[in-house]
Amino acid sequence: MIEIPRELAASQEKYNGEAGRAFIAALPDRTAHFLDHWALTPDGPPMHGVSALVLPVRGRDGTPAVLKLQILDEESEGEPVALRFWNGDGAVRLLDHDEPTGTMLLERLDETRMLSHVPDAHRAVTTIAELLAHLTSFPAPPGLRSLGDIARAMLDRTPRALARIPDPEARRLIADCAAAVREVVDEPGDRLLHWDLHDENVLAADRAPWLAIDPKPLAGDPGFDLWPALANRYDPDDIRWRFDAMTDILALDRPRARAWTLGRLLQNALWDIEDGTPLDETQLEMTRRLKQPLT
Repeated sequence: MIEIPRELAASQEKYNGEAGRAFIAALPDRTAHFLDHWALTPDGPPMHGVSALVLPVRGRDGTPAVLKLQILDEESEGEPVALRFWNGDGAVRLLDHDEPTGTMLLERLDETRMLSHVPDAHRAVTTIAELLAHLTSFPAPPGLRSLGDIARAMLDRTPRALARIPDPEARRLIADCAAAVREVVDEPGDRLLHWDLHDENVLAADRAPWLAIDPKPLAGDPGFDLWPALANRYDPDDIRWRFDAMTDILALDRPRARAWTLGRLLQNALWDIEDGTPLDETQLEMTRRLKQPLT
């Protein structure tokens, strides 16, 4: 019997409500089913993030792997598509997948060697940029979410959101983010994006120094992928160095990359406003720094 972490149950209830509670209630039986279905043996205590249970296992032949069980939504449904497309080249390898539930069997990486443990923040940023340069070199396969659709939906939601921001300066910053997106929305790109490549989603492996995990993929412009590494270990005085380093490594057009990064900040702000949460001052400061003239 697998014990479901309380933190996972709480986050599912917080973010997914009744669907999250149903997912947690079904999780013990679902875990048992896939252990039997794929002839797996548990090989350590379960781990979890905000949305998934990750269970270390061994296959019938003793090969180490992890069983990942998660609620199926518009973000998670593309994960096996992207992992299959990358086929272990820069990312964790997908070993098997159950399409109806989104359950995946993945190669086991070394969770004790995470990029967030590397003390040099600049080294971590350049490592993420190098991974992104490789991962986004792939054209997005058919069927993924489109950045163009996401961006147009954000612009449609912006006027109502702006009316709910009481502070004039914050309102102006978010309006500027929307204006930047409006300039690039008709050219959203067609690369395979990870969307969530921060330093806890990069693990070491015996076969490669660093591999990406946990993508929330979409088709779009690589500039939309920069934000997590800009925000890791937040240092306002380091934002422009990180932006310049990442755009150099990915060989991006800097004005376009800035526009899509401001789009990412707009996305986060819209979620906060619509949830009734105060705007994050850290992200407002990131917006101020990124709006400064490019050199």
